[in-house]
Formats: sequence, structure tokens, C-alpha cells
Amino acid sequence: MSHVPEVLFVCVHNAGRSQMAAALLDHHAQGRVVVRSAGSAPADQVNPAVVEAMDELGIDISKEFPKPLTDEAARASDVLITMGCGDVCPVYPGKRYLDWALDDPAGRGLDAVRPIRDEIDRRVRALLEELVPRSSP
Repeated sequence: MSHVPEVLFVCVHNAGRSQMAAALLDHHAQGRVVVRSAGSAPADQVNPAVVEAMDELGIDISKEFPKPLTDEAARASDVLITMGCGDVCPVYPGKRYLDWALDDPAGRGLDAVRPIRDEIDRRVRALLEELVPRSSP
């Protein structure tokens, strides 16, 4: 298969859940998946507790910033994963949609963000195995 799957993570502010999901998938995929994230109403900055939680895993997202959801990003994606953006997420025929119901880390401290990060990591690893399974030796 020569096609590299493209995944778009979307939440409202693109400051927490979608940023963690994109960083985790990018980290685990090691170039086997094109990863983007966006928000339907982007915040001014990524949640500092989210940056700290990701840093605990050795993943630096301190230079990331919330990005607006664009028609181009949605159309380019094979899989769109929404995380609480509701009706503002675009729907395109032929695209695969997943809705991950996850707690919003907005306004929460590091201790509350860790379990959200860990659940996202579990889901990202399962998605990666589905999209590009590793070959058996």
C-alpha cells in the first residue's frame, strides 16, 4: 500500500485533546501517518497542563498552537476524529468519522489531565494498529 493515511483530530479549542492526540499519533506512527489537528473555535494557546502532561512522556508540544479547522484539512483527511465539536464539524462523503467522547482538559490541572492523556494514548495506539499494522517478523 503506497497511500499514507491522513488523520485529522478536531475539538473545539484545539488546545487540549486534539493536540495530545495529534502529538501521540505522530510520535507512535513515526512517519507512517500524516497527522493534523484543528479546532472549530481555536483558543489563544495550548493548555499549559496539556503541554506539561505530554512533556512527562518526552513529547514536546510547547511550540504548538491552536489552528482553525479548514475545509482543505478536512478534505485531505482519510479519517476525521472529533472530540466534542458537535455540529460544527464538517461532514464529507467518503470520509471515515470517529467521535471520541473524552473529558475536556480545559481549566484542569495536571493530575486531571494525565488520565485524559492516557486514554487518548490508548485509543491512538489502537487506531494506528488499524491504519498501518506492523508486519509480523
